[in-house]
Amino acid sequence: MSTAIEVRTPSANYTVHIGPGLLADLAQRIAALHTTPKAKLFVVTSPVIWSHWSERFLASFGGTQPVVLQVLAGEQYKRFSTLESLAEQLAEHGADRDSILIAFGGGVLGDMTGFLAAIYMRGIRYVQVPTTALAQIDSSVGGKTGANLAAGKNLIGSFHHPLAVFADIDTLSTLPENELRAGLQESVKAGIIRDRELFDYMEAHTAAILAGNHEALTRVIADSVQMKVNVVAEDEFETGVRMLLNLGHTLGHAIEAATRYEQLLHGEAIAWGMIAATSIAQKRGMVTSAQVERITNLVRAYGPLKPFTADVHELVSLTAKDKKNRSDSRRFILPVGIGDATVVRDVTEAELTVATEELFAQMPTREDLAEANA
Repeated sequence: MSTAIEVRTPSANYTVHIGPGLLADLAQRIAALHTTPKAKLFVVTSPVIWSHWSERFLASFGGTQPVVLQVLAGEQYKRFSTLESLAEQLAEHGADRDSILIAFGGGVLGDMTGFLAAIYMRGIRYVQVPTTALAQIDSSVGGKTGANLAAGKNLIGSFHHPLAVFADIDTLSTLPENELRAGLQESVKAGIIRDRELFDYMEAHTAAILAGNHEALTRVIADSVQMKVNVVAEDEFETGVRMLLNLGHTLGHAIEAATRYEQLLHGEAIAWGMIAATSIAQKRGMVTSAQVERITNLVRAYGPLKPFTADVHELVSLTAKDKKNRSDSRRFILPVGIGDATVVRDVTEAELTVATEELFAQMPTREDLAEANA
């Protein structure tokens, strides 16, 4: 049985469906969303996802098959050049303003497809069908779309909500374990900033969640989405409280940029960012030692926290380019206990430097990880 969560914002209303078996009647679900029966459908997906799920995906469409556009997944492909190629293909296949895009893949692909929908013919409709834990938990919901520049992540983009989100839990079964764990760090984040019950649940049911238990995964994903939906309804365009969703992302994005997106998955970089933010919060007296221990232990439980190679000063410098910053003020999200967080504007370079140096001091070696997994 699937869970339905309603998104209500000043500019869009739609439903997020979460559960197993949603691909079986996907065509009917999409048809029910619009009143243009002759609308052309275009699927934007990656070769890996399509190799696993194309047969089940297409089965519900019968004789009217969508046009399939494939792009390589990965942050290095989340660029304007990829969007231009996709837009040219849409034009070649006769896409018009009634056409509907279907984002079928992970977070990178969903962000790009949403941005493509926002700018093609000045805006067409799209549907999110996320297939990774990261995308189902976080990136497919809330209307943020975007692409990367050499200067930083998601520096171009727009707010463009989907018609609906269909998060089929079954698609997580082909996800590599490290990608499942990395995606679940976004749920850990959700628990830290706004949902203590979710935090407690993830502590108590770690084994079931990581084993892919449908009930446990559906609970975690649904609770994470509901938390985000509540925040988005309050602050659709990220002018205030929605910034809290970026706990761990300021330093996490810096780590991704400094390592050219080659050493860590997104969730792994965010995990390190949350550890650093918690350390800064502890030194400011915002969290107790016991709370720091619980937060750190939960982040590590959904790890492992993989080592990476980067320069401390480069990482600190890159945080100044974060898109949340305003008027040269570096904004940072810090936890306030467990289940609450706040936006601060006065984190200094010295504080960031110390926190980043601490990350490197506690970083395991690759030999340590190999020994732990032996």
